Amino acid sequence: MLSNMRVGYVVKRYPRYSETFIVTEILAQEAAGLQVEIFALLPPIDTHFQDMLAQVKAPVHYLLPEIPKASELWAGICKTAALYPRVWEELSVAAGEEARDVHQAMLLSQNIAARGITHLHAHFASSPTTVAMLASRFTGVPYTFTAHAKDIFHESVQQRDLERKMSGAAAVVTVSNYNRDFLKQTYGVAAERVQRIYNGLDLERLRFNSPAERPPVIIGVGRVVEKKGFASLIEACAILKEHGRRFECEIVGDGEQELHLRQMISDLHLNEQVRLIGSRPQAQVFKIIQSGAVFAAPCIIGKDSNRDGLPTVLLEAMALGTPCISTDLTGIPEVIRDGQTGLIVPQHDAHALAAGLEKLLADGALRVRLAAAARRLIDAHFDTHRNTETLRNIFINSARRSAAKES
Repeated sequence: MLSNMRVGYVVKRYPRYSETFIVTEILAQEAAGLQVEIFALLPPIDTHFQDMLAQVKAPVHYLLPEIPKASELWAGICKTAALYPRVWEELSVAAGEEARDVHQAMLLSQNIAARGITHLHAHFASSPTTVAMLASRFTGVPYTFTAHAKDIFHESVQQRDLERKMSGAAAVVTVSNYNRDFLKQTYGVAAERVQRIYNGLDLERLRFNSPAERPPVIIGVGRVVEKKGFASLIEACAILKEHGRRFECEIVGDGEQELHLRQMISDLHLNEQVRLIGSRPQAQVFKIIQSGAVFAAPCIIGKDSNRDGLPTVLLEAMALGTPCISTDLTGIPEVIRDGQTGLIVPQHDAHALAAGLEKLLADGALRVRLAAAARRLIDAHFDTHRNTETLRNIFINSARRSAAKES
């Protein structure tokens, strides 16, 4: 069955520096023998990329991102309908959608015919799933999608739209039990087939290193945006300084809050202790994480309701052997089990965060115990080859149901 499948991965931008989990997933699918092609709605905008992109064999197709003129849109519809006459019957499903999404769905449909795509899988329930859903209706090729965080929780999410996408999908995946339960409680019958598959890690690239003897360095990694909670980390660092604790803190990443955080560092007289060092290649990020005595992920719910589902970099830190402290948010307590695989503190609580950081910086035996248990949990639940096999079986079963329906 696998040799007859060709899966089109639909993503918003490709490649993207921060979305290593998608690349890891595609590499694991290819290693298992699945034929993959990538369809991106928008071109990349990052200035540098991860080294592992060079290992991806799948061709990348960019679906024209410009808003089409009416004549271009109708030309695309007519071209697609020549390949799939059912387009005229299904066109009403596109009512109310953005013209660009409809146009890109037509282009994707044409690629489905030209490239023999048998299944579509979209990452994020936003525009990539809109385009995949429309193309599925126009061509009859089934679609699935993975919902992550912003596409579930952000204030811009339209419930009717997400409900329609879940109802039409052959299956829906999300990345934590918390997300799955939220979707089922919120959407009822439409979310009946939602299942949790954790984002996997390539554990061969994540070698465990004991944190027994490490300098008192705190590491934070992520986009410098509100939901990452780095403002709380800087406040906690100010408290550590007040307590006379010797430490350094490095925050890896860039984003819209950089100027705000730099001002906080200056105002709190932390220029000698806290550094924002910008983005780094993934291999270098791993080395930085292993250079620290503790990894801090003080995630919060943003003012726009945005939040992390389960940060991949937190999982990576656990795999690498750096003890973690994070917050009681979304899927994080599924992996950071307080006092067992890491420490959990309330979000927005700089004093609790400082106390946890101080505890980890001071107690080498605690670091070793938490790190070892964390790695065991990662090995058991986050191996990319096992997790992508589960996803691949979803694709295969979807294709079988589709073939049976056509016959």
